[in-house]
Amino acid sequence: MAVASSYADIGARYAQALFELADQAGTIAAVESDLVGFERMRAESPDFARMLTSPAISHEDKGRALLAIADAGKADPLTRKFLGLLAANNRVAALIAVAVAFRKLAADKRGVVAAEVVSAVPLTEAQAAGVSAALRQALGKDPEITTRVDPAILGGLRVKVGSRLFDSSLRTRLDHMKFALKRA
Repeated sequence: MAVASSYADIGARYAQALFELADQAGTIAAVESDLVGFERMRAESPDFARMLTSPAISHEDKGRALLAIADAGKADPLTRKFLGLLAANNRVAALIAVAVAFRKLAADKRGVVAAEVVSAVPLTEAQAAGVSAALRQALGKDPEITTRVDPAILGGLRVKVGSRLFDSSLRTRLDHMKFALKRA
């Protein structure tokens, strides 16, 4: 876990610098959209995820790959420069941590709270709206929800808001029950 913490620390520092530059340039939304695209790509492509962290691939090759993807996606020029900097500093593995930290900074700037909702199956629009309304009532702020599907939770939801995790997944309930039965 020390490695993950290290990426989070590095990601937070890089995200802060990128956020300040994007704020000055007025391109926060464009850069955030680019970074969310990279997060989505990592979630959907095991090859891309391996490329980010593989020590067998040089940081120059990682940089070329990221810039090719950015060009194909018509990324903001600031995002392109930033990707080049990450590659030059051999910090490509921290890209997703940068994206997560950047999203939080952008949400804070808009006065909303970012929430990640994990479900076993894709949420319908009505279900997502219900989760959003419940979070708005509980937190007193408008939530910006990103959803992710993880069949391993079996059912229910996991909602992460900042460092708080609300876990009503069936997997967690079964684990608690199993632990209680072992203690009895």
